[in-house]
Amino acid sequence: MTNRKLYTVDTISEFHKICGLPKPHHPLISLVDYSLVEYQIEESEISWMQELYFMGFKRDLQGKLHYGQSQYDFDEGLMCFIAPRQLVKMIIDKSGIKPTGYLLAFHPDFIWNTPLAKTINNYNFFGYDVNEALFLSEKEEETLIGLFKGIEKEYQSGIDEFTQNIIISQIEVILNYCERFYQRQFITRKKTNHHILDKLENILEDYFNGNMIDKGLPTANYIAASLNISTNYLGSLLKSLTGQTTQQHIHEKLIEKAKEKLSTTELSVSEIAYELGFEHSQSFSKLFKAKTDISPLEFRKSFN
Repeated sequence: MTNRKLYTVDTISEFHKICGLPKPHHPLISLVDYSLVEYQIEESEISWMQELYFMGFKRDLQGKLHYGQSQYDFDEGLMCFIAPRQLVKMIIDKSGIKPTGYLLAFHPDFIWNTPLAKTINNYNFFGYDVNEALFLSEKEEETLIGLFKGIEKEYQSGIDEFTQNIIISQIEVILNYCERFYQRQFITRKKTNHHILDKLENILEDYFNGNMIDKGLPTANYIAASLNISTNYLGSLLKSLTGQTTQQHIHEKLIEKAKEKLSTTELSVSEIAYELGFEHSQSFSKLFKAKTDISPLEFRKSFN
């Protein structure tokens, strides 16, 4: 970016203005057709911090989108989700080739004081990196585009006391479909996902075989960073493939190492707890019993 300017996009009107679009029909929600976008900036690279939710289905988007620390080339159809107050950077290709697809943008005020406002953070994909976007089949594309168009038709037909509730219901349907589609993606991309599981096991093995006294227990953030994926995506992937959370995987490996030390060494329970990164042996003993139904000393006695 030439002058490193950071744009702020606080309203739907501001977003339309940057995109070179007419004034929006509704002040808090808009469906944008990517083929009509003409960014009203001279730079070939723009960054913005938006106060809006974005749910975008993109195809043939020339250029690169940076979201957080990730970059993605949108050379095939996919869908990504961006929450408010996230930094987004677009490197624009000015070759004249138009992308296709739709972007549904809505302000948090649109869902304020509704059940969706309380549950939208439960959709973990708003915390995924761009390279963890949702790849859609043609049938899935048709389903989502139909829902997008239904929202557009609703707010363009006139705003009344029912408009907000109807549109919010449609947004919830989109989010639930996307949750289903992500589960499908976790299953159909088995090779890639099982490779992640293999790397996860290696990371945990190396970590527990190292000096944990100063490091303490590994965290979900540490594991995700080591795998170069987001914490949310890792959690969703593991839940889908194994039924366990990242923390449960860490604890599982921890108990495995604890059993190994209890059965092959003369170290005391306190010494084992210390070597495994616990500040207090009571915390270690409590976790061990919660996971195995017996205390560390009882395990040692039963093993012997």
